[in-house]
Amino acid sequence: MRQHPLGIYEKALPKNLTWPERLVLAKSCGFDFVEMSVDETDERLSRLEWSASQRASLVESMLETGVSIPSMCLSAHRRFPFGSKDEAIRQRARTIMTQAIRLARDLGIRTIQLAGYDVYYETPDETTLRYFTEGMAWAVEQAAAAQVMLAVEIMDTEFMNSITKWKKWDDLLASPWFSVYPDVGNLSAWGNDVASELRLGINRIAAIHLKDTLAVTADSPGQFRDVPFGQGCVDFVGIFKTLAELNYRGAFLIEMWTEKAQEPVLEIIQARQWIEQRMQEGGFPC
Repeated sequence: MRQHPLGIYEKALPKNLTWPERLVLAKSCGFDFVEMSVDETDERLSRLEWSASQRASLVESMLETGVSIPSMCLSAHRRFPFGSKDEAIRQRARTIMTQAIRLARDLGIRTIQLAGYDVYYETPDETTLRYFTEGMAWAVEQAAAAQVMLAVEIMDTEFMNSITKWKKWDDLLASPWFSVYPDVGNLSAWGNDVASELRLGINRIAAIHLKDTLAVTADSPGQFRDVPFGQGCVDFVGIFKTLAELNYRGAFLIEMWTEKAQEPVLEIIQARQWIEQRMQEGGFPC
């Protein structure tokens, strides 16, 4: 039995699977849980409108397989951001948030990961920042009432690319239902002192994303996805040493986008094995 939960992102698994098949495959590949994606596509947004029987069926599958879905990556707000200057889009953002909290409550999902963007496809300014702040305050109130955690991911843009920047929102909202979901790849790519950042947020970390990245430099915008483990800038051994010192016992999620790869199952097994080797080298209990 592993001493820490290690999960796999839904988008790392073959795309055309049923949920029971997805959970069974994750278990057979050595993972403890799957992180669900509700992204900006109409296909995955439709999950927010699942019927009671569809929700009950998925809960039954989790109980039968022993593989849970403790977290949801809610990236739909890239398309419908809280910070938009379009009132209709802001209202859709709130509807999505309400539906996601309800789905999380029904499925037993404890953490909804939010993208740290005020806007994504629009130009940010003081107005988008103000709308985003209002939206976050409202969202945290809804989540608190449902006892569902909202955790902001450290992102691939400068708006929220460090735990230091996230702390501003933590201080402002001051809610136990608002936490941080560090992505060690994103933290590393932006040149942060990752050990110091993890120390800063250790008592507010809901879970940790594991992926490799290429650094942002004066000559390069960096690369924030699809970088094979070990070929990027992330010091995984050093990170696991820091987390061992901090006595971190939360979940880890391997974030990959291999659902359309020729051999996605082989790739995620190799990724798990690679990560567990780095954990051992860093003195982190596996």
